[in-house]
Order: sequence, then structure tokens, then C-alpha cells
Amino acid sequence: MRQSITAEGRVSSIPIGSSFPQSPPPAESTPRSFVPASGTAALVPPPRLGPSADCESPVAGARVAPRGGQRVADVLSRPPLLGISAVAASVQKMNNLSFSELCCLFCCPPCPGKIASKLAFLPPDPTYTLMCDESGSRWTLHLSERADWQYSSREKDAIECFMTGTSKGNRIACMFVRCSPNAKYTLLFSHGNAVDLGQMSSFYIGLGSRINCNIFSYDYSGYGASSGKPTEKNLYADIEAAWLSLRTRYGIRPENVIIYGQSIGTVPSVDLAARYESAAVILHSPLTSGMRVAFPDTKKTYCFDAFPNIDKISKITSPVLIIHGTEDEVIDFSHGLALFERCQRPVEPLWVEGAGHNDVELYGQYLERLKQFVSQELVNL
Repeated sequence: MRQSITAEGRVSSIPIGSSFPQSPPPAESTPRSFVPASGTAALVPPPRLGPSADCESPVAGARVAPRGGQRVADVLSRPPLLGISAVAASVQKMNNLSFSELCCLFCCPPCPGKIASKLAFLPPDPTYTLMCDESGSRWTLHLSERADWQYSSREKDAIECFMTGTSKGNRIACMFVRCSPNAKYTLLFSHGNAVDLGQMSSFYIGLGSRINCNIFSYDYSGYGASSGKPTEKNLYADIEAAWLSLRTRYGIRPENVIIYGQSIGTVPSVDLAARYESAAVILHSPLTSGMRVAFPDTKKTYCFDAFPNIDKISKITSPVLIIHGTEDEVIDFSHGLALFERCQRPVEPLWVEGAGHNDVELYGQYLERLKQFVSQELVNL
């Protein structure tokens, strides 16, 4: 079904597959808001997929209404603090600027990297450390309480971490989470902007074990144990280094890699996928470009725009699955639609009716769609 957007910017027709019913989560499952000390933004934690192996809904301490007789189990763990996206922070900061200040920001000089650095990145205080042994070849992961680890020491010991260099001269932290001994695919996961690998580690185990995939992730420059500063150019160098490590260190072939980006993580993911073919690409709450988020009426990409996913996505030759909430208050749903329209090889998207930017994972169809895509559709593509 073709999508159309009204003059008010609302979607008048949404293609939702009958196999993915749109049941909103119960009221008691809505995550609480968290206001950071700086008071600049409200951070809403998405769900953590807990240790329970038979839990089909990743909602912390809640049930999802059964659909079609499906058995729904309780989820036992608490969600991690993933935080608001980089673009949300950008918009909120710009709301407090005068017109002249906006002009100075975007036009003096019109440098995308400088704009992105000023507005986009919110690296948290590190929630983990990496300790190297005397040989210099083995790294040990130490998590702080703020990482909110949900599993036993056995699972943590199975996580392999290491440092690798980038083309920009930084050293970034990488994490390989072996979730399934017989996994065919590995997700190269680029996370959101207000978390690090420590906070994401439990989520990775829960997600990977449920969709039967291993997960390889990394921290952006300036995040966690990674050196340097977060910039747009460093994002691209960071994921390039992660991709090369996944290929050379573990011998994983491109046809067994699924590139997964969430929110700001869709920026390096789209850039990498436009240059390398992989098994598939998953874009979770993606943005078209920084300017189009800040100024929704923007119709073209200017030289000073940052994160221009809209100009790169048509170069991706791998199958692309786009996931977006129809009520996304940070990156409007129209961004997901626009990217979907430009894909060379789009698969049936997941438009989660009623979901916002940070609660897509609270809906049962999130896991359902990922499971079907990985276990059934990729086999036939």
C-alpha cells in the first residue's frame, strides 16, 4: 500500500502487514521519564530484554495482550537507560536559540562536522572499564552499577572486548556478544547517542538470544573506553574499524553480517551499508538528515547539512528493513517513510502504530518482525 502524508504532516495510510498486529502496550508498562542533572532533555529508557528465555515481550515487568492465541510470558528484568537521540537533543538546544544564533551556528562557517559536534552527541560518563593483561592480547570487562547488568558472571565472562584503531587515529572499544552457538548471522549494532557498551551489554544478550543472532558492537570515539571526540567523520571511521575487526578478527563474511543502526546509529550504518554489501540492513527510528529533523520543511540537502542518510540510502544494495513508530516525537515518522521510498531493496517495514521514539521495543511486534526477518525472509532473499 502506498503511503501518503497530509498537509498537517500526518500519515493517512500506513501499510501494516496482517501478521504484525498493532497492539499497544498496557498502561502500566510505559517507561518512566528520567531527567538528567543538566535538565536539557527527558530521557526515556527503552526496554531491556531480560534473562528469561521464554519471554516474548521485551517490556520490563509487564504483559502484552495476547494476539491470536500467542503465549505471552512475564519479563523479569528492568530496562536499560538508552536515552534520547542525538537529534532530539539538537532540536531542544535549537529551541532555545535566537534566529541570529541559529544563523551563526549553521552558517559561520557551514561545517557539518562542527554543527554535529555542537548539537548531536551526549556521551555519558563511562559505565565500564577494560583492563588488559600482561600479554596485551586479552581484555577484561568491568561493569559499574550504572551499567545495570542483569545476568550472571558466566554470561559476562562470555563477552569478548578489545580495543582497535581507526583511520582517524582514535582507539575504540569493541564488544562481541556470543548469544547463540548456532547463529548464522551477526548484528553489527550501532547504538544510540546517550549510552555506552556497558549500558547496552545486557540488552544485547537478551536481543541476540531471542532472534538467534550474535551481536558485535562498538563505542563511538569519545564514548565509554574509546578515545577521541565524537564527530560525524569519526562516526564513519569508527564503524569502518568495527567492520574490519569483525571481518578479520572473527572471520565473519559479509553475507553473514546484518548492519543494525538505532537513531543516531543509523548514520554510520547507512554510510557503511552504502559502501559494502551485507546480508541485510536494519534501520531503527532512522533520520533523513540533521537539517530535516531540525527544520521539517527542508526539501534538499544543503552543503552544511549533517548526517545525510537520505542521499546515501539509495546506494545500499542489501535488503533494508525499516522500523519506526508512527508517533515518534523526536524523529518524525515521515523520515522512515522517506527512506523507505528510496530503498533499492526494501522489505516489508514495521510501522509500529502509536509508538514513539524510545518505546518501539515495548511493542510485541518488534521482536516478532525481527524473528521473521532473520529466520525466514533472509533465507529466501
